Amino acid sequence: MTIETAAAPPAPPTPTPDEDSAPYWAALAEHRVLLPICDSCSARHFPPTPACPHCGHPHTHWEEVPATGSVYSFITVHRAFDPAFADQVPYVIATVDLQAGVRTVGRLSGTPAIGARVSPEFTDHDGWTELRFRVVES
Repeated sequence: MTIETAAAPPAPPTPTPDEDSAPYWAALAEHRVLLPICDSCSARHFPPTPACPHCGHPHTHWEEVPATGSVYSFITVHRAFDPAFADQVPYVIATVDLQAGVRTVGRLSGTPAIGARVSPEFTDHDGWTELRFRVVES
């Protein structure tokens, strides 16, 4: 008699940090959020880029920011785009306006609504950490 075990779902795709984004990913692993800030015009921007998207200046520094904000938009995913997520559908992906002044995207838990306040959730995967968000229920 043989006992069959279910195969584990495949791992989600792993991000590949580059020179510009490495500090962001390293901070996420510590459950912190860092954003690049232009040394010339002081604008924060995301995603990290080789030069400021506002003024073109090539030098930035990094600043830790709270990952709180509000939902700008959201979608509910009913069909997984990758087999690693097949057992998780449906799930919500939200565009979030961070209080720090940038817009980002992440998985959202809780009841989605435009304008809903969110707080960060850090999900550790094998070798990397994902920034997700949770609706702050009032």
